[in-house]
Amino acid sequence: MDRAFVFLLSLCLLLQTSLSIDNFHQAFPIVEPDPNHTKLRLSREGLEAISRITTPIAAVAVIGPYRSGKSFLLNQLLSLSCYEGFGVGHMRDTKTKGIWVWGTPLELEIDGVKTSIIYLDTEGFESVGKSNVYDDRIFALATVMSSVLIYNLPETIREADISRLSFAVELAEEFYGRFDVAFEPSKLLWLIQRDFLQGKSVKEMVDEALKHVPNEDGNKNIDQVNRIRDSLAVMGDNSTAFSLPQPHLMRTKLCDLKDEELDPTYVARRDQLKKLVASILRPKIVQGKALNGKEFISFLEQILDALNKGEIPSTGSLVEIFNKDIVERCVKLYNERMVKLRLPMSEEYLQSAHETAHSEAIKAFDGQHFGRQHAKKSVDQLDGQMQEVYKNFVLANEYQSSKLCEALYTKCEDDMDHLQALRLPSMAKFNAGFVYCNQSFEHQCVGPSKQNYEQRLTKMMGKARSLFIKEYNNRLFNWLVAFSLVTVVVGRFIIKFILLEMAAWILFIFLETYTRMFWTAESLFYNPVWHFIVGTWETVVYSPVLDLDRWAIPIVCIIALCVLYWRCYGKRKHGSSWLLPMYNKNGRSRERSE
Repeated sequence: MDRAFVFLLSLCLLLQTSLSIDNFHQAFPIVEPDPNHTKLRLSREGLEAISRITTPIAAVAVIGPYRSGKSFLLNQLLSLSCYEGFGVGHMRDTKTKGIWVWGTPLELEIDGVKTSIIYLDTEGFESVGKSNVYDDRIFALATVMSSVLIYNLPETIREADISRLSFAVELAEEFYGRFDVAFEPSKLLWLIQRDFLQGKSVKEMVDEALKHVPNEDGNKNIDQVNRIRDSLAVMGDNSTAFSLPQPHLMRTKLCDLKDEELDPTYVARRDQLKKLVASILRPKIVQGKALNGKEFISFLEQILDALNKGEIPSTGSLVEIFNKDIVERCVKLYNERMVKLRLPMSEEYLQSAHETAHSEAIKAFDGQHFGRQHAKKSVDQLDGQMQEVYKNFVLANEYQSSKLCEALYTKCEDDMDHLQALRLPSMAKFNAGFVYCNQSFEHQCVGPSKQNYEQRLTKMMGKARSLFIKEYNNRLFNWLVAFSLVTVVVGRFIIKFILLEMAAWILFIFLETYTRMFWTAESLFYNPVWHFIVGTWETVVYSPVLDLDRWAIPIVCIIALCVLYWRCYGKRKHGSSWLLPMYNKNGRSRERSE
């Protein structure tokens, strides 16, 4: 039952809302105050009324103190009675809450473009029970939304009225006068409702109100208002002034009076005001594009979010919104420049590339950004985002550098292990490999990991060199002993070359007997004779032309085949004459014939 009741109640509310929205010839709230009456929120009814508009929009907003006749003025501009148009309050509390929009726009052709004119009624300033911050938000939002901002003032211009223009002035300073404005600030129309101007035109009255006020005592409030007065000059021809007499002495009966019953002077001036508003109206331009209904709502959502962010509405928050896309484009530009870098690279080069790309992005931002005084936060955001991107590149550079240097270190380590295991030990070949590793590592390993891996490489290669030198003499000594024995066997049984056998025996006896009798193992390696042997060995084993460690087995095989060939076929064909003494085949000399 409870669920059914809730469903029926929701359905009834939905139907009621749908029926009310079917009739757009009425006023709808577009922006409402929150329960605390400090911030603003969007209203669905007003958004739906605006979203229907498909042509460019131009908005006319009326602002001013409460009970100053703003709603009545709008009805007059719309040619509507109080009972048809915006609600007009006769009591001391304000009738309009937030910002309201007339649901049926007027159609007007502006510069050959069909434009929908919407009229906005705003909650009056200085009402009971509201904070100044709330009034500032209403003023700020109306300033940004409108194409023409009518500042409705009764009788005269007060200091407080000028102070409220600070936001409009800041908008003009930040955005006005650019060829590619984020949005065109609304044109300010001073509307003074007063029967007698004491012989002055309304423009003279406004100019007089905007003159400097003497401030001999240095009052801060007066200084602030004087700064606003000076800043209003920035708006230049973006503001105008108009006077409107009272329509009738019986103000509480205005809604019941027809045009014929109103003051003729008022009616004439009202019609002139309509023409003036129509002449200065322009479609709402944002980022160079005229907004239709849905685009206007999207723009309004961004502005309202920005104005609700801080404790007080600020122009800086609006500047951030319009600079957001520019910041993103500049970060993209920075990223495109950095992506072209081939990692890894030295930290100095990466820093230099970062500074170049950073300067290019900042230069691009300076040429495009909005805001003069309030752009610093956007610059800080741009710098912060570029720093985050740079940190990622630093991490990527460290990773790529570590990966490359690790691969080079591993290769050098493998090369050192290979040199340790040479079949024919060669100091020259080890030194060549040692130098090659150092040079290749020095040229190819780059980036932040280089210093760390250089230390590791130096330590590893130092150990490898010490180990090789320690093993080198012992392995060479053993190789020479083995070589002498092999040469004895070859000279004795294969080629039967006695001189070769004798030389091999001498080498073997020298290595095994003489060295052990007269030198220790250590002193042998420092003897000039040993140095001569080592030099001869190095010359034979390794040279840039021939590396015996690689070609020893093929060469030995070729020599063995040549010897076998000679032993088997050479003696038959060429005889057995040798230049050097050979062993006799019969074991004794043949007798000399007489």
